[in-house]
Amino acid sequence: MILGKPAPFVRAFIDAVDDAIRAQHPSHAMSATQRAWLAFCVTAVLITNSICWARFERASLGTYSLAALSWMFRHSKLPWDHLLVASVRVILRHHGITSGTLVIDDTDNPRSKSAQTLAYLYKLRDKASGGYLWGQSLVFLCLVTPKISIPVGVVFYQPAPELSAWYKQEKTLKKRGVPKHQRPPKPAPNPRYPPKEQLALRLLEAFKAHHPHIRVHCIMADALYGTATFVDGASAIFGGVQVLSQIRSNQNIRVGKRVQHVADYFATHPGTPQRLRLRGGPEVVATIGSARLYVCSHHTKRFIVAIKYEEEES
Repeated sequence: MILGKPAPFVRAFIDAVDDAIRAQHPSHAMSATQRAWLAFCVTAVLITNSICWARFERASLGTYSLAALSWMFRHSKLPWDHLLVASVRVILRHHGITSGTLVIDDTDNPRSKSAQTLAYLYKLRDKASGGYLWGQSLVFLCLVTPKISIPVGVVFYQPAPELSAWYKQEKTLKKRGVPKHQRPPKPAPNPRYPPKEQLALRLLEAFKAHHPHIRVHCIMADALYGTATFVDGASAIFGGVQVLSQIRSNQNIRVGKRVQHVADYFATHPGTPQRLRLRGGPEVVATIGSARLYVCSHHTKRFIVAIKYEEEES
């Protein structure tokens, strides 16, 4: 498809984003050239389904050169820090959205082995093959509403080099059978390399500061963020809102004076069959049990729900 000029609706959206930036930060407004360049790039992404300067140049039949597009990206002083915030404001205002649910997750972005100058690169564990690959890891925040679901925050994660070296050494020494008291202690946290749960809390705090008028019903995250630090911290940011996460099957809970795994507790308290509809699909039957139990690592009681679908054994 030939791309001669930015789509009218994209240009209108970029103008609205610029107005939102001017309302909050008048000194960071975009110039006419910057708005035209950004509108072209957004249109090119929609048409080519990629982010590639060479494809953008071919789609425009040479109207916009690869060198000029790349130069604008690398050297133009666009208000990058304000673009996502302003874009989210424009979309929320357009759809009349005043509330929603925040969902936190992370993803790995594989890169070429020859990539050396990209930021936040490190060796990633490949879940599919069990090996390792070169890439980046991102923690992102999404706002889910009855009308739309959109990303509202993203940040790169990178482990501390000294911590990665310690894990590697710890694994080697364990294989050799070296006792724990003879192995090097775990290094202290490096504030330059915050863990993912801390990055997630920062994203929540930023969303709260940038969009104070949005009412948050609850916060959801997977098992990686099911720690007391994250659950309590995320809830406190939004005034005690409910936080939903996952708990490991071997997590220790205390029932009376007895400590046991959460899976063992629900094995003797199986729950009752319930009919559920998953993501708008057909209804399924699941056995659901729940209890308010003391989670030892959290030092408090949590409301725990156990779900077993028909095809599952536990």
